[in-house]
Amino acid sequence: MSATRPQILVARGVFPETIARLKQHFDVEANQEDVVWSKDELVAHLQGKQGVFTTGSERIDAELLAACPDLKICANMAVGYNNFDVDAMAAHGVVGTNAPDVLTETTADFGFALLMATARRIAESEHYLRAGKWKKWSYDMFSGSDIHGATLGIIGMGRIGQGIARRGAHGFGMNVIYHNRSRLSEALEVECKARYVAKDELLRTADHVVLVVPYTPASHHTIGAAELALMKPTATLVNIARGGIVDDAALAAALRDGRIAAAGLDVFEGEPKVHPDLLTVPNVVLTPHIASATVPTRRAMADLAADNLIAFFGGKGPLTPVTPPVARA
Repeated sequence: MSATRPQILVARGVFPETIARLKQHFDVEANQEDVVWSKDELVAHLQGKQGVFTTGSERIDAELLAACPDLKICANMAVGYNNFDVDAMAAHGVVGTNAPDVLTETTADFGFALLMATARRIAESEHYLRAGKWKKWSYDMFSGSDIHGATLGIIGMGRIGQGIARRGAHGFGMNVIYHNRSRLSEALEVECKARYVAKDELLRTADHVVLVVPYTPASHHTIGAAELALMKPTATLVNIARGGIVDDAALAAALRDGRIAAAGLDVFEGEPKVHPDLLTVPNVVLTPHIASATVPTRRAMADLAADNLIAFFGGKGPLTPVTPPVARA
């Protein structure tokens, strides 16, 4: 390897074009076999590396940073970065970056698709059909709930939440209410046709609740048994945020007991493991963390992670940092 070019690790499989581009600037070790390494294995591969291209499966914490003294930057191919211990990275002078904006509209599309599949019982009815159980039409077969004209409650009104609000209000004539750490500007509320309410009011009022909040210790189990008890028995819950935002065990119990009508989940506590109780209830749509999974969007995410590495080591500083400023490479 070159003695002068930065050494980079690409920790998971990614587009070959991304690897080729990185190789124009760096000496690259690429995990194109897409092995999910243990922490010890990741540490071993990071020895001598100044930069790493990460996904949500690589935990960057104080223990790892102490064992990888050459590391200067971790570029996440995701908008979320709960795999980063930001305080530990700041203490070690390591930059963290994410990939915001490029996946906003695609993720909002998927959030609304998951909402529709949940409300209209699409997965449940498909399983019924595939099992050969469909013998006749009946008036109440897989009757779900309407989306048009219903009340949509959004918890977390960042860019993706706003995208879902626009789709609901403008496309389906929904009454949109939202709860957020801070209220949107009046102009954005008008654009989204959305009204700010307290969290408890949202849960009591909404026909469909969509979660789009980042994961932090403060947002852990934003929706638990107490919050589920506030919801209408006819309501649906959709989580496209992060695992841990919802208490999955409490949700499975609420679904099983009919305390809410249905749920749609793209993220899970401890993923890729899924709480076993969620696999036993029929009224939940489960997808494997694919809200941003279109080819153009995943390419844009990979490009932005690569751009952050190139800009940082080119002396320009990171493009989308999530850690406090540190000295440039």
